[in-house]
Amino acid sequence: MSQFVDRNDINQALEVLKNGGLILYPTDTIWGIGCDATNPEAVEKVFQLKGRAKEKSLIILLHNDNQLASYVTEIPEVAYQLIEYTEKPLTIVYSGAKNLAPNVIAEDGSIGIRIVNHDFCQQLLQRFRKPLVSTSANISGEDSPKCFDDISEEIKNQVDYVVQFGQHTKSDGKSSSVMKLDPSGKFEFLRK
Repeated sequence: MSQFVDRNDINQALEVLKNGGLILYPTDTIWGIGCDATNPEAVEKVFQLKGRAKEKSLIILLHNDNQLASYVTEIPEVAYQLIEYTEKPLTIVYSGAKNLAPNVIAEDGSIGIRIVNHDFCQQLLQRFRKPLVSTSANISGEDSPKCFDDISEEIKNQVDYVVQFGQHTKSDGKSSSVMKLDPSGKFEFLRK
């Protein structure tokens, strides 16, 4: 179901992202806290807001798989098939992350990436031209919000911009599946 995306909503989110701020935004799974994934100071703000341990890596969103080569050194051919044929949101953890803020990359050098299929996210990512951090809009250890109304006031008050799009949409708010894919093409599910 396609909804109208307000250009002003996108422009305000872009302005905040370009200035190293945090946004609260809907994704193809659940509401997320986002920032420029290439800006270490912005990524640090996400960890601070969530009270998240630095060892717990974050995922990033891209709007299409052509961008993968900009952020991953070696992409197994099977990755493109998985992205094309998956029916529900899938985050793939790749080895050899590059061109990202060091604090967004896991200690083993990997990065979780999801190609989004969501009107607002796609338009925002196309215009921003950089990957976005996406992490659930909650304090670490608390339940992930299933919809906008489930997000705590603490989170809403500490981001720099709250996206208007999707605030009244009710969804089942499920996190994506997460799969670790090594350069040889071998994979394992970390979360189904």
